[in-house]
Amino acid sequence: RIQPLLQAANMAECAVFYVTALDRFTGEQAIALDALGMGHGVLGHSDKVDGGRLDALVRGTALEGYARAEPDGLREAADALGPAPGDGGGAGGGGGAGPGAVGTRVAIDHCFDVRGAGTIALGRVEEGAVRRHQEVTVLPSGAEAVVKSIQMHDDPVDEAAFPARVGLSLKGVRPDDISRGDVAVGRGDAASCRVVPAGEEVPVRYEPSPFYRGPMAAGQGCLVSIGMQIRAARIASARPLRLVLERPAAWFPSYRAVVLRPESGTSRIAGSGTL
Repeated sequence: RIQPLLQAANMAECAVFYVTALDRFTGEQAIALDALGMGHGVLGHSDKVDGGRLDALVRGTALEGYARAEPDGLREAADALGPAPGDGGGAGGGGGAGPGAVGTRVAIDHCFDVRGAGTIALGRVEEGAVRRHQEVTVLPSGAEAVVKSIQMHDDPVDEAAFPARVGLSLKGVRPDDISRGDVAVGRGDAASCRVVPAGEEVPVRYEPSPFYRGPMAAGQGCLVSIGMQIRAARIASARPLRLVLERPAAWFPSYRAVVLRPESGTSRIAGSGTL
């Protein structure tokens, strides 16, 4: 399935891309990182991979500027990366204000119920900071909640700032009210997000992938990755691209939409774009 690849890349600050074979899946992973603008990372390969062919594969993509590492030096190269330039607004350092941002934005990866603690949401602080007892709005649904407590690596904290991975105990919502990819924002911070309703035509500033060989025509179905959200959609117009989502989505300015065609026999990534 192509969906977990996009969700994992959207959760990341940078990529450690270790290549053991030059096959269609390696190519698709490189296309996905390029479509998201993930320009901060480490590239390495096994002895079975021709380095010259790998260089040709990533030439002209966001991966071309990755730090290079030997197979036994991946950890050291990753440790040396440092923060992604301009990160704080989504995958690939796509803008945003980073740790000094005014506001709160937490992308939720997983949500479940814990006896005695209630609703627990795991995710990543994409912008600003989240604080204990803070009131938040979950998008795109608009559900309101209060952050009862915060944990980082199983330790309780009063505040967690970008780019922390966090566990939030939320009061006022149930796990069934939250889906993977939903975004918790501070009260008053929702103005930076466009909630795209189901059934509405959405214009996309679209860049087709040169590796996609399939058709793109009005009336066809597709999947769209928007942050960690995966939505089924219909193509209302191919040129310019206009999409109709089957379910609402939260779309922040830094999020790139990646159009997916899972049934394609070649690259399943048709292209990407912004609102």
